[in-house]
Amino acid sequence: MDQSPEAPKQPPTAKDIAAEFRAKITGPDSTYDPGDRLPAARTLAKERHVQLMTVQSAYSQLRDEGLVLSQQGRGTFVRDPAAPPRHPAGKQSGVYRLGRRAQHDSRRAPRTRRAVGSP
Repeated sequence: MDQSPEAPKQPPTAKDIAAEFRAKITGPDSTYDPGDRLPAARTLAKERHVQLMTVQSAYSQLRDEGLVLSQQGRGTFVRDPAAPPRHPAGKQSGVYRLGRRAQHDSRRAPRTRRAVGSP
């Protein structure tokens, strides 16, 4: 019996998992439609024999590319490409907030102290 030892298969990296789901979302034979939920990160981590952080990193890459939306406690969903991008939890981008703050501050009149006894 001649058995050749096979090298153990390496677990996938976050980039590998992201590439797989990217193809499943955007590829010609896409298996996920807008609104579909991706597998739970914990479940996928167990199936792939990787750390939870690896799957979370993969989903984060897809979120940064605008392909998915994550909702804490609900899951990760394929984003509709026709819908405008949303900020997580309804938060606005830092640039927008800074612009609004500057606008608000410019409307404020400078406060001056009145001298005692002046009208």
